[in-house]
Parts: sequence; structure tokens; C-alpha cells
Amino acid sequence: MDVSVALEGLNKAQREAVAAAPGNILVLAGAGSGKTRALTRRIAWLIHTGQAEPYDILAVTFTNKAATEMRNRVETLLPQPSSDMWIGTFHRIAHRLLQVHWQEAGLPQSFQILDRGDQLRVVKRVVLDLELDPEQYLPKEVQGFINTRKNRGLRPQDLDPPEYPMQQQLIKIYQAYQQTCDRAGLVDFDELLLRAYELFRDKDSLLARYQQRFRHLLVDEFQDTNDLQYAWLRRLAGQDNYMFAVGDDDQSIYGFRGTGGPGNMARFKKEFPKVTECRLEQNYRSTANILKAANALIANNNSRLGKDLWTEGEAGAKLELCAAYNEYEEARFVVERLRDAKMRDGIDYRNNAILYRVNALSRVLEEALNQAEVPYRVVGGLRFYERMEIKDALAYVRLAALPHDFVAFERIVNTPVRGIGSRSVEELRNQARASGASLWQTSQEAVAQSTLLPRRALSALEGFLDLLQNMAQTLRDNPLDEAVDLIIQDSGLQKHYEKEEGGEKAQIRAENLEELVQAAADFEVWFETNKEYLGELDLLSAFLSHAALEAGDPEADAVDDQVQLMTLHAAKGLEFQQVYMVGMEERMFPHWRSLDKAEELEEERRLCYVGMTRAMSKLTLSCAQRRRLYNAESAPMLPSRFLKEIPTQLIESDEPKDAVAPGFLSAASDADSSAPFHPKQRVRHAKFGVGTVLNLEGQGSHARVQVIFDTVGAKWLVLAYANLKAL
Repeated sequence: MDVSVALEGLNKAQREAVAAAPGNILVLAGAGSGKTRALTRRIAWLIHTGQAEPYDILAVTFTNKAATEMRNRVETLLPQPSSDMWIGTFHRIAHRLLQVHWQEAGLPQSFQILDRGDQLRVVKRVVLDLELDPEQYLPKEVQGFINTRKNRGLRPQDLDPPEYPMQQQLIKIYQAYQQTCDRAGLVDFDELLLRAYELFRDKDSLLARYQQRFRHLLVDEFQDTNDLQYAWLRRLAGQDNYMFAVGDDDQSIYGFRGTGGPGNMARFKKEFPKVTECRLEQNYRSTANILKAANALIANNNSRLGKDLWTEGEAGAKLELCAAYNEYEEARFVVERLRDAKMRDGIDYRNNAILYRVNALSRVLEEALNQAEVPYRVVGGLRFYERMEIKDALAYVRLAALPHDFVAFERIVNTPVRGIGSRSVEELRNQARASGASLWQTSQEAVAQSTLLPRRALSALEGFLDLLQNMAQTLRDNPLDEAVDLIIQDSGLQKHYEKEEGGEKAQIRAENLEELVQAAADFEVWFETNKEYLGELDLLSAFLSHAALEAGDPEADAVDDQVQLMTLHAAKGLEFQQVYMVGMEERMFPHWRSLDKAEELEEERRLCYVGMTRAMSKLTLSCAQRRRLYNAESAPMLPSRFLKEIPTQLIESDEPKDAVAPGFLSAASDADSSAPFHPKQRVRHAKFGVGTVLNLEGQGSHARVQVIFDTVGAKWLVLAYANLKAL
């Protein structure tokens, strides 16, 4: 076989890693340095040189997409099929083991896998069977407790004696849950890994058999392994097999999922015999200036193995810094840059990404993109107005305003659960169809006559109708944003999500609901200045129409040329010609929850590093001096410490980096020094509210002032008539 195939096109460091002598090898592979390429070429090298047969190879990674890419790359390098190799995710390989050795694992041959949703339903049932209060023992949090312990390799009997009664109950639930699964032959995702580990731990002959077979273990994204995955690999490797671990400790960003992160890479060097370390530091993605900035940032982390990315490519443009006054100016800036790049430089929208730390930041950006008719899609998530919690809340608003809206009625009649099940809804639907009435009218008649539904369902339906009538009164008596806020509170949606999902997911939904209240407030200001364009639409109808249109039609994602919006976590593994990282303020990014713990702050910095190294040719960072979020008052913001960790000479800005907070504003060169206002001054207008002076031009009665208002954007006003008041 031609050995050169495995080394063709590799740089010196890649060749050294791929062709290293047999042994345990840790490849520290920086962002954009070709780590997957190195791993697949290592497989080809082992086989082409006769050091291994396909039968000897086990290669694992974390996603099905990555596993498929790995297998496809290997097959293009080998003269024979890769079917004898085991290449897949940890879960798929564990499942394969358990399918073959179901008896040794104590499973029925026909065992079934529980996905996360099905697992949650089993947990709910167990909590109820134990006669525990699901309000106290939230099923989502119980699920998290169980999965966290499994990922540490711990069964209920392995846990330390509980210090508190609640801990004792959680262990009891864990035990009852496992008994329920065992009786039914059910295996959840984390149980797959735990059973596979226990199989090797408890069955010496079986372990020896697989140790003899898999002489070469190759692991991609090693920094993302958790304790259980590491322990499983450690047993399979034993003392005689070889591990080729590829990872980047600087891209370990999943600590909240229980990954070992940089710690497992350090453990590998310490616990495996004679580990050789290789470093892939040549980057093939980003320009030199972007890499220098990323290196400087990540150097502030203490718990890292250390490396510096470099490139033979051009220095490229400096990083651009937008220090906006508020989130609206930030969004307009980003949109203007996107359109300029498209029109002037011919850069397609698809080659641009907007990255943010928290989902709620997307709302203002989405509205600015829609207004400018710039196509976009939200990667790994939904557009703001498409999110479940937003659609649920707006369904309450719609039904309170328009009681005959059957779509809204069916969506929230039993959300949160109130005892009006699917059978009852079907009865109402059939009766409404037969009589030609709406679901609302049919429900009122059923309650009034005590017919059609069981007594309990009728009582719940009556309560639901009363709730909606109260909400209708709320809409009549309050400004739009206050009404939306009250309706969300009265709906019980937040408690519903906490009960159903709990944890971080419920918190994100709560933040989005608060952002919906802010969206209503912003729309009310916009409505007041645009009434003449809306015909006969009243405020509420206009807002509901706006929300529906913002959600986009089902064909929206069919457009190929779209700006990509996503969280920084979702961006890992991707690359874009131009990247915009928004919301670069303290407590926003780094997130406020990470500020008290050094290890969490370092993970936030790694997340920033990941975002920066997604950019190929242009990186733009933006922050706002003031930001309104989660329906809070616009608050003064401090620029992120991460901005200050980037060398000033790498940043292009109209102001010194230390003075980033005052804003990204420019004064007109012909401004009259005797004018009553000056650029950057805060002013108030009776109709448009509070804003910041941008430019002044002209003198006397012809003098004009340009003000960027917090909610309605930039406007030119004649000073003689504007009646502006300085703040």
C-alpha cells in the first residue's frame, strides 16, 4: 500500500502527529488546525504501514455528523471498506456493545432506548408513584440529578449518605426510577454509557477480549469527554493498547454538561503511560490579526496546557470595535456592515455570522434584519417569535382579544395543564363543527348547560374562560407592555416551564418572556410614530400582526443566502468569512452567573476564544453603553473584560479601547460651537423620548440636529421647533 497517501498535503506538525511511533499520543490541536484531518490520516497511516488492521481500530467522537464525516474521510484513504472498524459516537458504540452482550449487561435482548423526553415522562410517573410533590421535586431537576450521577459512574447505592432529607428523597427517586426502567427493559442515554462501563469493569474476560481486539483507540474532541467516558476509555486501553487523543483545552465550553474539560487532558498525560504530546498550532482558517487577538485573550486563563496559533497567511484587517450607545444602535450598525459587505465587497450573507451569549439578544437583531430586508436564519434554535414560550404567551393575548381564534384556543386551553385533556378538546371541536359555532362559543354553552364534558373538565373549562375574560379586561385597562406582562403572569406559563423543564432551559424561556414584554413596549413607541402608515389597525392588532410577520413564513429557511444567527455554544466547529460578536458587556459576556467562580469565568473566556476563532477574514466586536433586556430599565453597561484583554494595536476604533463605553459616535465637522447642544449629549423629545445627539448643522433658524432616539432610531429635527431638553 502507498504510505504517502496518509501524509500527502500535511504540514510538518501534522506529519509528526500522524506518523508518530506507536504509543499514547495527545494532540493539542488548535482551532482551524486540521485536527479531524490528523485523526483520520492517523488511521490511514496505521493501516498503510501495517501497524494495524481495520479490525484493530476504535474511533469515537461526539456527534453523528462528526462520526459520519470521520468514516467518509477514512474510506477515501483506504483501499478496503471501513466496515471492520468501529467508528461512531460514544452512545452508538455503547449501544452496539450492549446489543451484543445484553445478557452479560443484565438486559433483555429487546431492550429499548429512552430519549430525553421519554425519560422525563418516566421520571414524572415515578415521582407521582412515590406520592411526592412534583412542585417540590421538579421532574426536570430530578432528571438532571439522575443523569449527573450516571455520568460520574454512580448508582444510588454508591452515593454518599445524604446530609438533607431532600437528598435522601432524590436518591430514593433515582432508585425507584432505575427499578422501573429495569422492569420495563428501558435504557436511557446515560445508562447506555454506564452499562458499557460496568460491562468492562465487572467482566474481566469480556474486557480482555476487547482489549485484545481494539489495540488502537482514537478519540476526537477529547476535551469534551466526561468522567464516565474517560473511565471507559481508560479501562479499554489498559496498559498495552494505544490512545490517540485529539483535542483543544482552549475550546472546552461544556462544563455545564459535566464534561471533564481541560482536566481530562491533564489526567491523560498523568495516568496513561509514556504520553507523547504533539501540537497543531498552524491555523488554516483565520488571518494573523484575528489569531493574535485570540491568543492574547486565552493567555489570561491559568488552567490550560498552552499553545499559540499562527498562520502563514496575511495579517488581514484589524478587529473592528463598535461601541454603540444602546442595543438598537448596535443592531443597526451590524446590519449596515452586512449590507455594505454585500453591496461593496460581494460577500454573500451566508458567509456572515452574528454570535451572542444569550438567546434573548437575537430579538432586536432579528427586527433590524427584517426591517432592512436582510435574510437570516437562527441556527440551532428558532426565531424569537417562533419560540414555544413566545407563541404560548401570544396565544393568550390573541385569545383574550379575539376569543373566536380557534388556533390560539387549541394551543393554550390545556397549557399549563388544567384538566382539559385531548378527549375533551375533541368533543368541543366536534360540537363546534356540528353547530357552526366557535370553540369559545361552544365552551360557553357547555359550561352554562353543564353538558358535553365530565364535571371535572367542565369546572376546568369554566376557570379557563373566566381567566380569559379577566385577561381581556387587562388588555383594555393597561398599556400594551404592562398588559402583556400581567397576562404572562396570570397564565402561569413560567411556573409551567419550571415544572416541565426546570434548570437552564426554563430560565431561558423566562428571559424570553420578559423580552416579549420589552418588545411590546418598543412596538408601542414605534406605533405612535407610524400610525399614518397602518390604516385602521389599532395598537394591539398591529402588534399581533407584527409578531406573526416577524415569525416568518415556512419557506423562509429555503433561502440559501442568509445571515447566520446563533449562540456562541452553537458556533463551535463552524467557520465564517465575517463574524460579529455582539453583547460584549460585563454580566452579559462573561455571563453574570460565572463571575463568582474562577473556573466558570475561564470557561466563559474559552467561549469567547471559540467565537473569535470562527472568523476567517473579518471579526467585529460590539458592546452597548446601555442595554434594556428582560423588560428591565435601560441600564448602564461596562465593556466586557474580554475586550480589554485584546491588544489595543489589533483593534480599529474611533476611540481608545479604555474609553469604549461612551459610544461609537461621531461629531459633524461643521457643528456650531455656540449651539445649545453638542454631540453625545443626552436629550429628551416630547414625542420620541430620550436620545443622543449625533450631529449638528446650520445656524440660526436653519439649524438642525440629528438625534438617535433609544427606541425609534435616528431623526433630523429643526432646532427652532424640536423643543429638545438637555438631560
